Amino acid sequence: MTDVVIIGAGAAGLMAGIYAQENGAQSLILERNEKAGKKIYITGKGRCNLTNDCDAEDFLKEVPRNPRFLYSALSLLSPRTLMQRMEDWGCPVVVQRGRRVFPATEKASDVTRTLLRRYEQLGGHLQYNTRVRALCVEDGHITGVETDRGQVRTSRVILCSGGLAYPSTGSTGDGLNMARDLGHTISPLRPSLSALETRETWPRQLMGLSLKNVELSMKQGRKMLYDRQGEMLFTHFGISGPLVLELSAHMPDDAFLPVSLNLKPALDEKTLDQRVLDELSQRPAQSLEHALYTLLPHSLADLFPGICGLEERRVCSSISRAERQTLVHTLQNLTLTPTRYRPFEEAIVTRGGVSVREVSPATMESRLIHGLFFAGEILDVDAHTGGYNLHTAFSTGALAGASAARHSED
Repeated sequence: MTDVVIIGAGAAGLMAGIYAQENGAQSLILERNEKAGKKIYITGKGRCNLTNDCDAEDFLKEVPRNPRFLYSALSLLSPRTLMQRMEDWGCPVVVQRGRRVFPATEKASDVTRTLLRRYEQLGGHLQYNTRVRALCVEDGHITGVETDRGQVRTSRVILCSGGLAYPSTGSTGDGLNMARDLGHTISPLRPSLSALETRETWPRQLMGLSLKNVELSMKQGRKMLYDRQGEMLFTHFGISGPLVLELSAHMPDDAFLPVSLNLKPALDEKTLDQRVLDELSQRPAQSLEHALYTLLPHSLADLFPGICGLEERRVCSSISRAERQTLVHTLQNLTLTPTRYRPFEEAIVTRGGVSVREVSPATMESRLIHGLFFAGEILDVDAHTGGYNLHTAFSTGALAGASAARHSED
């Protein structure tokens, strides 16, 4: 009989195994793939942005979904603690722009290799190519797991099999189905940190155009749901880039809200109006598109009069005061209308999952099934880009592993 069985050898599972071993339990990690950490390998574009060098309060500001649930996990494994532990385990780290933390080698494989080495040094066992079919429960207590290679007896299981994002890495929802079968509520699942398709077709004509220092905002009634400056990208389906991915995490579950793009956030309306007036006045015989070249990338400037509802090839001297005001308003309030997220195959993380109301934040143990613990993306917690989601997996995994190990003393 194994003390603790961990389902999934991703970030949460490997860290759960390490902390279980360090706290005196004998653990077994079951992984359906032929190797561990498949999703770790693709994070940070293969460089693995493993955490963010910030304190707990700043960290939680970057978690739009159930942030308070993470207090205990962050207390056990804070970003600074993780950084120090990785250094101690032989994986030096570096802090880069936006406080993002990477392995010094900038190779995601080194993060996985480090975690595996630490787990094996502690005497943990890992079994690959093993798919868990069901959890065994008697009288509300975990008694084992059923796999495609037979049954494993245990009184404690940590379920960290991921969500639905990047199913090619093994995140196909098996763990979510197991949790649902045992009575757990699964919050609605959808892509998060996802690019957005738009009703407007003109973004497709700008495919590949990246905008820097712009502002993206989204309101629901009078409530501002999102408002930040940064970078975005036009694509063949709509919009993407850092701002768009982050904004997608704030989109309500039951509706798509219009998004406002401010192309000139550094200028107030009066200053921008004067700037546009000056450009028009200096080029009375030129087309409006050419006058906008000093304000916008050429490809966007060529489309901008049409976006504003103005006829093409208008000369600057023919632009009325009302039309100029329309130009100014649109430069700072360009509406984009999302219609759908890109599929899970392209999303960075999953929004939704096992309801945190049914999981103890102090231990990560199920409130419904004795001996069942959760960690990582299977939980209904998601965050912005910048290392926050991967650290959430590490910290909840650490807490689940330590808690499951201590549970053996009860």
